[in-house]
Amino acid sequence: MSLTLLIVVLGVVSAFLLASGVAALLTARREEAGERVGRRLRRLALHELESPSLDLLLAQSSMSQVPWFNRLLERARFASRLSLTIRQAAAKGTAGTFLLLSGVLGMAGFYGGLAFSGRWWVGALLAGVAGYLPFVWLNQKKRARMDAFHRQLPEVLDLMSRALKAGHTFGGAMRMVAEEFDDPVGGEFRKTLDEINYGLDVDRALNNLLTRVDVTDLKFFAVSVNIQRETGGNLAEIVENIARLVRERFVLFGKVRVLSAEGRLSAWLLSALPFVVTLILYLINPGYMSRMWTTELGQQMSYGAVIGMGFGMWCMRRMVNIKV
Repeated sequence: MSLTLLIVVLGVVSAFLLASGVAALLTARREEAGERVGRRLRRLALHELESPSLDLLLAQSSMSQVPWFNRLLERARFASRLSLTIRQAAAKGTAGTFLLLSGVLGMAGFYGGLAFSGRWWVGALLAGVAGYLPFVWLNQKKRARMDAFHRQLPEVLDLMSRALKAGHTFGGAMRMVAEEFDDPVGGEFRKTLDEINYGLDVDRALNNLLTRVDVTDLKFFAVSVNIQRETGGNLAEIVENIARLVRERFVLFGKVRVLSAEGRLSAWLLSALPFVVTLILYLINPGYMSRMWTTELGQQMSYGAVIGMGFGMWCMRRMVNIKV
């Protein structure tokens, strides 16, 4: 297959992906809240209230508005993980939307790299980088939302502990959290409370909460509540101890960040140093530095340097990302 024919084929595929992505974005907002409530009520009326059929408040959303693409994604394991990440990040769109957007950006990156350098492997490299950008944004949005939940968690546990000591039930304490706190804590606890009120077991409702919220400290709370319901004990004191434990872990996280600050700063400086030196040398002697992108050997050296710097930045990021 010649290069011209390959470019034409990729252009047709990119146009199709772009049209499908735009159609998915336009149709993703057509589903109204009344239709969702109607479907849930029909399920309540048509199904028996057995244990497997009580998960009626779980989101039953499709991965794409395109039927054949939705069936294809339902068979893929990575698509289900992507859908879970979208729910955890509270992002708009479906798994199919993000995959189509990734495909369109990948095609744009391939054509841009091919037009800029004339080398197919440069286009393939840029296609991989550009296609991964939607998932980078999605993971950052998820991380920011989970961090916000984590910061609110000690105050949530303190409120629940005081409410239990004042004589409120576990459901009443969760209702107070849902009313007093903003998202993401208030929204997630409100969903859990709705599941319990509609007949779902507390164990399964808390497990659903752990699925929606990727916070390690929240597992301490869920496991402690489940154990207390089976064995008994002072739930208010247990929740208070968990709140103290979470605060102590925050102190440990702060110490780790202080100790690793020098490594993070070194990583930023080493990553920016080649670009700064290149700019300074170009301002001093443009003819000398222009050989890095005007000659064949200079271009090969530049490509190798960029790839090596990318690998080095990834290694430094892994070194300073200390898990506690």
